[in-house]
Amino acid sequence: PRPLCGFLLVTNVMTAARGSVEKELPSECRAFLYMGTPPVGLENHSLQKICQRYNSKARYVTLYDTTNHVPVYSAYVFKRSDGEKRVDVPWMYEPQLSTMSDTGDMQAFPRGYMHRNFEDAQAVLDDYTNAVFYERGHLNPDEHQADPDDKASTYTLTNVVPQVREFSTGVWKVQEHIVRRRLNNYCRGTAYVVTGIVTSGNMIRRHNIDRVAVPKYLWSSISSIQLFIHQVLELSVKKLEEFLQRSPFVDKNFQIFMDDCVQPPSALH
Repeated sequence: PRPLCGFLLVTNVMTAARGSVEKELPSECRAFLYMGTPPVGLENHSLQKICQRYNSKARYVTLYDTTNHVPVYSAYVFKRSDGEKRVDVPWMYEPQLSTMSDTGDMQAFPRGYMHRNFEDAQAVLDDYTNAVFYERGHLNPDEHQADPDDKASTYTLTNVVPQVREFSTGVWKVQEHIVRRRLNNYCRGTAYVVTGIVTSGNMIRRHNIDRVAVPKYLWSSISSIQLFIHQVLELSVKKLEEFLQRSPFVDKNFQIFMDDCVQPPSALH
């Protein structure tokens, strides 16, 4: 049967393991992408593809902005879930983004002030300590995963962006719940999800230095089911792509899903 390409969710933010950095993604990480193909039309020297691995297994894919210290998107496969969250996982970082390392493992943040060894290319816990208006919001949320290790792998700062608390615990959390329930109930195939941001130009600052970009919009595209969520703007795939083409790093050839999630007639039989 032909897969349904879901409508795109765009939300205004208002005012407020193991991972490896890759030029070409290995096949084990392409499994999290529709037709094995990442979104195209996103090019900049500061953008790094991360094959997010935890306990020696690939979990999902992130495109990370090493200048603004935020993920541009995370791409993952939704797993039927009861929505329970992992509460025993420390926040982690990606050692390969900025240091020489003999491991690709997603690592827990060290104690003390060793963060400066790798903070040039990614966010660290100190960036969020005094950011009183913002909290860490997942792009790949743990409630969209079922396996405990898959859930644990979402707790890396390369998978989170600053979110206003009222937004994070309000409309966006409702959106995550609704997506989980509807995919649990109605999705019979593989649900490929890409969730990303558009930056606002505002930054979280630390020691008078711009550290972490604050999103203006969060968007999420699902390749399996059509969704409508209160207070979330519903757009077609094409309309969302046109909207995002106004963003930094996005060119006129930008596509979230290969061929906009339209399969050739020969693939529909």
